[in-house]
Amino acid sequence: MSGGLEARLRLTRGTLDLDVDLRAEPGQVIGVLGPNGGGKTSSVLALAGVLSVESGHVRVGAESWEDKGRRLPPEARHVGLMLADPLLFPHLRAVDNVAYGPRSRGVARGTARERALAELDRVGLAAQAHAKPRELSSGQAARVALARALATDPALLLLDEPLAALDPDTRARTRSELGARLAAYGGVTILVTHDPLDALTLADHLVFIENGTVSQSGSPHDVLREPRSAYVGTVVGLNLYAGQGDSHGHVTVDGNGLLVTTDPTEGPVWAAFAPSAVSLHRHQPEGSPRNTWRLRISDVTMQGQSARVGLTGAIDLTAEVTLESIAALGLHVGQDVWAAVKATEVRTYPR
Repeated sequence: MSGGLEARLRLTRGTLDLDVDLRAEPGQVIGVLGPNGGGKTSSVLALAGVLSVESGHVRVGAESWEDKGRRLPPEARHVGLMLADPLLFPHLRAVDNVAYGPRSRGVARGTARERALAELDRVGLAAQAHAKPRELSSGQAARVALARALATDPALLLLDEPLAALDPDTRARTRSELGARLAAYGGVTILVTHDPLDALTLADHLVFIENGTVSQSGSPHDVLREPRSAYVGTVVGLNLYAGQGDSHGHVTVDGNGLLVTTDPTEGPVWAAFAPSAVSLHRHQPEGSPRNTWRLRISDVTMQGQSARVGLTGAIDLTAEVTLESIAALGLHVGQDVWAAVKATEVRTYPR
């Protein structure tokens, strides 16, 4: 079975009021991101039928799974589910774990086993078909879980933080293998993740859910180019501010003073600049920078040969500097420094 997804999910869960639209074409991977408690997992559970939609609908292909009080139970929906924890049956070999899905839907034992072997081969685990979960690496266990999710020919594949439990090296390899397998899957995939790299490399379309609603959606290129919420700005690695711009290149940032840009946009705007555009100084810089602030270092995070420095004060921002700069300036948490950004580095666009 294959077909597109059209869903309007409206429900209340605790203090969360969820109102989310999701649409996708067959073969499309939708990356869903957002802060904890924002509604990502509730959306997945509603699609799977675990949570009831109070109003709205869920339609997949020619089937209506939920609409006007009529709903299919979870077991009647053509859904494949993969979580951060593979949840493999410890007493079953990999092939039998994968065959469990088709068997639970009434497929004959021999046919289910053949399908399981084929799915394991597709994720590069033909040689591990007879291994038990304790004999598999974490990355291999994740791929077995993916094979199991796909062995029932789901119309909708729900991946909720599928790589979150993996170490960085294993995660990178498994991400590549997951991408290759998803490219050959003809249904709709909903990928929930906190990792921007997972979303940017695996998804065709991104949806950000904050406080129960969609704050932004679009292609990875569009989102990277013009983030439209503070959370999205953080995810894509930009300093982002809502403000009011004038024709002279001045942006009054909501609650955070003034920014100067050579890219003026009048009216309500977003103003953005990269952390790498921020330079740090012991003393007030002289020369060309038109945006300078005396700020306090709130945190320092190492990333390879560079460091991201969080700063607070008249404006909160993140700087990205080399480790040599950290050492040369003697930077540490709690220290006051000067931050500078050239006006040419500040980009604005309408809100």
